[in-house]
Amino acid sequence: MNHSFIIGKRVIKELVKDKKLFILSVVAPLILIYFLKLFMDGMPDDYPVARYVMPISAFIVHFLSFLLCSIILVQERTSGTLERMFISGFKKTSIIFGYVIGYFGLATLQAIIVLAETIFLMQLDYSLDVITLLFLTIWILAIVSVMLGILISTFARHEGHIIPFIPLIIFPTVFLSGLLIDLENLPLWAEYLGMILPFHYANNIIQELITNNIDIDIIYTNFFYLLVFMIGLFLVASKTLKDTEN
Repeated sequence: MNHSFIIGKRVIKELVKDKKLFILSVVAPLILIYFLKLFMDGMPDDYPVARYVMPISAFIVHFLSFLLCSIILVQERTSGTLERMFISGFKKTSIIFGYVIGYFGLATLQAIIVLAETIFLMQLDYSLDVITLLFLTIWILAIVSVMLGILISTFARHEGHIIPFIPLIIFPTVFLSGLLIDLENLPLWAEYLGMILPFHYANNIIQELITNNIDIDIIYTNFFYLLVFMIGLFLVASKTLKDTEN
């Protein structure tokens, strides 16, 4: 556990001092949410803005967390940092948990920024309980995205290798997770494919929260699936990290 905190502390320092990473992780979401506001302003008055703005905002966090974590971990590998950790006796689980600790604060910051700006710019009126659950949903999704980024990074030797994975992760999420169209309106094979995407369950929670009649069982069930994804990705990433480095 001490090794994990050492790694987490170092990751936080790297994130703070690297201006490019700061812009990508903090400034980029602000700009993208503003662009989303401009897009929604151009839609007809009867367009269901609430149906899309919060899920799209969550997707922005999902994508940026995945991309940022993937790039940084690949940089750690190419610079020899990961190799030195293994030589120093750091366990694979300690290394990954350390990166999760390091990104914990970043995920929290991104969730707060995106949620606050979306509610403010879109003039959404939600109760404090709903806002809290929306924050928790986006935050857990960000952590899942970090785990996904760690997993994908184990298959890349340099930053350029991350690029082919971006459409493989992002396009199915956009079209098959329920973000743009409900899963029941898709072919059966696409519906099943969408159900293995973590964003699908975050979107289910968000859609339930923004309705007038909230079914708490649906919310708990989808939170459970998100946690399963987080744990599962952690275990798989631990295994693949070892296989990649040894």
